[in-house]
Amino acid sequence: MHQVRPTTGDSDWFVQDRFGLFIHWGLYALPGRHEWVKQREEISDEDYDARYFPRFDPDLYDPEMWAAEASNAGMKYFCVTTKHHDGFCLWDSKLTDYKAPNTPAGRDLINPMVTAFRERGMKVGFYHSLIDWHHPQFRIDDVHSMRNHPERDAHNANREQSKYSDYLHGQVRELLTNYGKVDLLFYDFSYPAGARGRPAEFDGKGRQDWQSEKLIQLTRQLQPDILVDDRLDLMDVEGGWDYRTPEQFMPREWPTDDSGTKVVWETCQTFSGSWGYHRDESSWKSVEQLLRMLIEVVSKGGNLLLNVGPTGRGEFDERALQRLRGMGEWMRRHARSIYGCTAAEAGVPTPKDCRLTWNPQTNRLYVHIFAWPYKQLSLDGLAGKVEYAQLLNDASEVFLHEPSAQQMEMGGADAGAVTLDLPVERPNVDIPVVELFLKSNR
Repeated sequence: MHQVRPTTGDSDWFVQDRFGLFIHWGLYALPGRHEWVKQREEISDEDYDARYFPRFDPDLYDPEMWAAEASNAGMKYFCVTTKHHDGFCLWDSKLTDYKAPNTPAGRDLINPMVTAFRERGMKVGFYHSLIDWHHPQFRIDDVHSMRNHPERDAHNANREQSKYSDYLHGQVRELLTNYGKVDLLFYDFSYPAGARGRPAEFDGKGRQDWQSEKLIQLTRQLQPDILVDDRLDLMDVEGGWDYRTPEQFMPREWPTDDSGTKVVWETCQTFSGSWGYHRDESSWKSVEQLLRMLIEVVSKGGNLLLNVGPTGRGEFDERALQRLRGMGEWMRRHARSIYGCTAAEAGVPTPKDCRLTWNPQTNRLYVHIFAWPYKQLSLDGLAGKVEYAQLLNDASEVFLHEPSAQQMEMGGADAGAVTLDLPVERPNVDIPVVELFLKSNR
């Protein structure tokens, strides 16, 4: 078994479920050109709010449909942006007027979403931005939408960051008090000077600006079992984080902490190049690419949080639906190679053009074949350790045997390998999987 750093929150469900839905939704769905549009285009509060706040009217919002599409895709939990960096809130916060109930939406949009996903048996996660470009006490820094404003210093003269942190904590209290059990909280994000390649003179924000130690204490007090991500700038504080969150890239191997111990982790990824709805963005990944991503993550002991950016009218667009449904079709036959699975045990090499996942409870090893071989596939280190093999999509038997002397002599396999005799014709699924039933006395 793998030795993994213990979490303060409950991660048992997390490492079982492996696949979740990220939802980025807010005013930025109306411009439809990236969730950072206010910052990228340096749009003033006055222009941003005048254009989008009175027109946010998601009349086609159907959270039951969202939950159904996610569940049918094989996702087991979701995480929604309660507030993104522009400061707009999707729930009926008592601490601000900058919220969905005051737009034509006219209601709390989080509550029906939580209800719909829970009814599908899915865990509940909230994303909450530490950043707030709208709040009048949030000090303008080098990431702010007003970073280049000629009167930046004058604006900052009247801003007290501590008052903003009080607001931040108050909103977290609302979210963790009013919606029942919350399983996961994704804080986003800290950016202090000198961290992650930022220069020493960079004007950023970290734990002191958020009062992060008090915030994590509040979080765990209100929801003792909650899982918390690693973006509060508390990596060196006991209980300051539960899981790592590599974003938009794939780690080469299972991430570890400073001591070299493997950690619970999740990578968040997009279908295309944007988190929020982006009408004109066209670099959408195929269903096969997305499935490879999911398999790759689980083969390294991690989770995949895959993002959808709903439209301003409250729908998943057709590009997202096509991919969710394609993944669901594969998951319908292959989910047991994902749920409850992790990296293969040490000493089991991964064959070329394959990825391995292993379920410790059932003691089954899954060979995900990215490039279909001609007839035979040899697995090193498994001679005498496999009881039975089958294609997972249809449970048809796959013959297995030790490699022949000629095969080993000519470099087709190593001693100690087991060879699978595969059909010449590739199964008609996006990524074929062979399920190996391992012997219990291996």
